[in-house]
Amino acid sequence: MIKNELWEVLVPCVSNEGKPFRTRHHREWDRQVRLLTGGLTIFKPALGQWVNPEDGELFKERMIPVRIMCDEATAIQIANRVKKHYNQLAVMIYRVSDMAIIV
Repeated sequence: MIKNELWEVLVPCVSNEGKPFRTRHHREWDRQVRLLTGGLTIFKPALGQWVNPEDGELFKERMIPVRIMCDEATAIQIANRVKKHYNQLAVMIYRVSDMAIIV
């Protein structure tokens, strides 16, 4: 049996230039994640803030929390896809649970 964990990744609502991502852009990322994991749970956007450690710049942005059941290697792959697909400087992904089971 493959051990699955529950992960959450924060997906941006707007580009680094402040332009909102179109729904079809999000839907393409959703499709890519479904191909890797079989599913995802998308929550309502929340406001996030972080300081870039390289230059101290404060970023305030709306983020979409998305939960995914997978292993750690797949979670890292998904974070890298967020980074590329949304052209981000950094992406936060974190383990919500060390055990996830679908019955």
